[in-house]
Amino acid sequence: MSKQANPSVAPTSWVKSSYSSGDRDCVEVATAGHATGLRDSKVPNGPHLAVTAAAFAAFVAGLKADGPDRTA
Repeated sequence: MSKQANPSVAPTSWVKSSYSSGDRDCVEVATAGHATGLRDSKVPNGPHLAVTAAAFAAFVAGLKADGPDRTA
């Protein structure tokens, strides 16, 4: 993980995942500088998760390589 403790996201544009289904159950992603934000599209004014862009890139690369770990 990155050494940046609290990345912040104040993006101007959130984008729905291409894997989201219709108007419900959507994940939205936004980038702002060195941070990437994730939020639930049903709660646009609610909290979001902010991680470093490098951490998000590693997460996506892991999903593409191995798929999600569903054993936990």
